Amino acid sequence: MLAKVLQINISPGGLPKRPVHEARISPMGVEGDLHNHPEIHGGADKALLLIAKEAVDDLKTRGYPLFYGAMGENLTTQGLDYKSWRAGQRYRIGYDVIIELTQPRGPCKALHVYGESLPADVYDKAVKARDPRSPKWGMSGFYASVVKGGLILPGAPIMLISQDV
Repeated sequence: MLAKVLQINISPGGLPKRPVHEARISPMGVEGDLHNHPEIHGGADKALLLIAKEAVDDLKTRGYPLFYGAMGENLTTQGLDYKSWRAGQRYRIGYDVIIELTQPRGPCKALHVYGESLPADVYDKAVKARDPRSPKWGMSGFYASVVKGGLILPGAPIMLISQDV
């Protein structure tokens, strides 16, 4: 299966983020996307948050009332193995955009709206220690910096171009 952007999401701050039909990606993230807590979210090293469709679908089967964008991701991916995400990997999205994964996302209290146990189901001490052997690795999403910006659309292919890890 071709890896792709399933959905692009933005919000005026906080959760959830809602889908848009296209987005301009800049070094600070998706233009038009805001953060309630910019000291925690956003910035050059956390410009984008990626979460895999497959992780959201898994959580939905466990009874969480989720949808794509609910967990605050800017890009909902499809066909990327989130268990293989590592800091330092670079991906091309569409024709122009290049991102570099920086760190796993530590879930915030805002996720409790979907269930008090959600943060514990997507994040543990091993993920916090950046140990990819955790069974929860990648479930909470991964932050990325923007190496090269540009315009992206849902359906844009995602391709691993560098793995300096």
